[in-house]
Amino acid sequence: MTSFLKTIMGSGATVLAASAGLAAFTAWNRKRAEQLVPPDGQFADVKGGRLHYLAIGEGAPIVLVHGLGGQLRNFTYALSERLSPHHRLILVDRPGSGYSTYRGDGHCGLATQAAMIVELIDQLGLERPLVVGHSLGGAVALAMALGHPGKIGGLALLAPLTQPIEAIPQVFKALDLRSPIARTMLGWTLAAPAGRLGADGANAQIFGPEPFPVDFETRGGAALTLRPEAFVAACGDVEAARAEMVGIAARYGELSMPVGIMFAKGDLLLDPSVHGLPTVAAIKGAELKMIEGGHMFPLTQPQVTADWIMERAKT
Repeated sequence: MTSFLKTIMGSGATVLAASAGLAAFTAWNRKRAEQLVPPDGQFADVKGGRLHYLAIGEGAPIVLVHGLGGQLRNFTYALSERLSPHHRLILVDRPGSGYSTYRGDGHCGLATQAAMIVELIDQLGLERPLVVGHSLGGAVALAMALGHPGKIGGLALLAPLTQPIEAIPQVFKALDLRSPIARTMLGWTLAAPAGRLGADGANAQIFGPEPFPVDFETRGGAALTLRPEAFVAACGDVEAARAEMVGIAARYGELSMPVGIMFAKGDLLLDPSVHGLPTVAAIKGAELKMIEGGHMFPLTQPQVTADWIMERAKT
């Protein structure tokens, strides 16, 4: 019995030591990420949290909302420099992503995120801006339009999540956690080292079939994704999408503003035949444009993307 207890206690000590080591690495990686990708813009306090946003350019306003695990540098990588000579751009970190935060326990739902970004639109005095949403940001943009139609002039959706989730893409499987305790534990132990080790493989899926840029970690802001709070928030985003997309998709017939959707034929994360064609059919007057490439075409094909967005801004 004494020998058995010593074995158990020794195993427990090993687990604790390993967990402490992983937490220390996570804290180091968190600090490193924030040094590599510091805040680029300003902060605004809104109901429920604080939003980090970047305002650049002049002209008719466009609000850009990034996708799952992203932040506003997804747009400054190459797209914003092509739009800002013609439009006033507001690039915003979604609540829980980048440097935006939200208050309260649990996750920040899509409708709540939408309301927070609409409050920012009001604070900045934007007159019915075009809202550009990429991937999960497309779902938030749709929630903005459905919940606050008088505030939004139109939608330009880039590879958007528009329909209920039936299967989580393999690259995001680790985010499909229901337990807040499990999210926090993984966020502070395994998420950062596993994420760094698997970064190339993950980027190959996210960008494929196009090659991923080698400077995505810094110029594209991806380093911030592996902070523990970003991991927890991304898990919450997956849960929110599961819970809210059925209701969002059921209301597309209510939309009367101009809506355009752009998809790449080779998208490995969201199928255009699921998230493009049925959605366009459900929204009166909506248009779908198909191009070659993969899910991250706003970064890999910025001029094609910018030209289409500016055409949508005229409608």
